[in-house]
Amino acid sequence: MDIIDAHCHFWRLDRGDYGWLAGEGGPLAPIRRDFLPQDYPGEGRLIVVQAAPTLAETDFLLDLAKDDPRIAGVVGWADLSDPAAPEALAERAADPAFKGVRPMLQDIAETDWLIERARPEAIAALIRLDLRFDALVTARHLPMLARFAQKYPDLPLVIDHAAKMQPRGVDDWRQGMQALAAIPHLRCKLSGLLTELTPEGLAAPLDALRPVVADLLDWFGPERLIWGSDWPVVTLAAGYAEWRDLTAELLAGLTEAERAAIMGGNAALFYGVGDA
Repeated sequence: MDIIDAHCHFWRLDRGDYGWLAGEGGPLAPIRRDFLPQDYPGEGRLIVVQAAPTLAETDFLLDLAKDDPRIAGVVGWADLSDPAAPEALAERAADPAFKGVRPMLQDIAETDWLIERARPEAIAALIRLDLRFDALVTARHLPMLARFAQKYPDLPLVIDHAAKMQPRGVDDWRQGMQALAAIPHLRCKLSGLLTELTPEGLAAPLDALRPVVADLLDWFGPERLIWGSDWPVVTLAAGYAEWRDLTAELLAGLTEAERAAIMGGNAALFYGVGDA
C-alpha cells in the first residue's frame, strides 16, 4: 500500500515564531525541540502542515520541500484578513509544492473570524490559484464552517483532526460533523485523535476510538477520509508506529481499496499530488 501522511509537522525552534511551544515544562515539554525531515519515523510521501502563523514559516517549509522528495506538498499560512493576502498567496503558489493554507482558527478567540474577518478577495485567490483549505477547528466552529463551506463550494476544504472531539462537547461535535458531512466537497482528516483522548481512553485507545471512527466512516464514507499522523504532536500520546498500527485495526473491516484510499489515495486526489 502506498502511504501519504497527509498531516505532519517540521519545526526548528530557533526560528522563533512558534508561540504555542514557548515556555518550559508542562505537557508540551516532550516536543519542545527541533523536528526535521531526517527525524521523521515513517515511510511514503508527506503533506507538511504549518505550525506557526507566519509567512516566514511557510517559506521555511517550502525550502525543506526543495531538499526532500518525500515532501509532496506544503499547507502553509497567510493572514486572510490582510489586504495583501492575494499577493502573498500568488507569490507562494508559484512553487508547485504549495498546496494550501491553514489559518490557526482554534487559537482565534472570535469563533466567526473566518466569515467576519477573512477577505472575500483572499478566498477568491485561494480558489483561483487552485489551493486547498485546512480547517483547524473545534466543535464551536462547526456551524460557522458549514456556512463558510456552503458559501464557497469551489474551495476544497478538509477538517483537520476530525475537529478535535472532546467528551464534554460530544453532542455539539456529532451534530456539527454530521451537518458538515452533508456538504459533498468537504473532507475530514483521520488524524490527531489520540492526543484528544482522556487518560482512560489512552489506556484502551482501540475501544475509545472505534465508535468515533465508525461515525466518521458512516458520515463521510471511506472516499472522504484522509489519514495523517500529526507527527510529532502524536508522540505526546503514543508513537508514530502505534498510531499506524491502531489505524490498521480501526480500518480492518474495510475493503483493501477503501483502506488504500484513506491511507493515501484520497490525499493524492485532494492535494493534487499524483497517484498514491
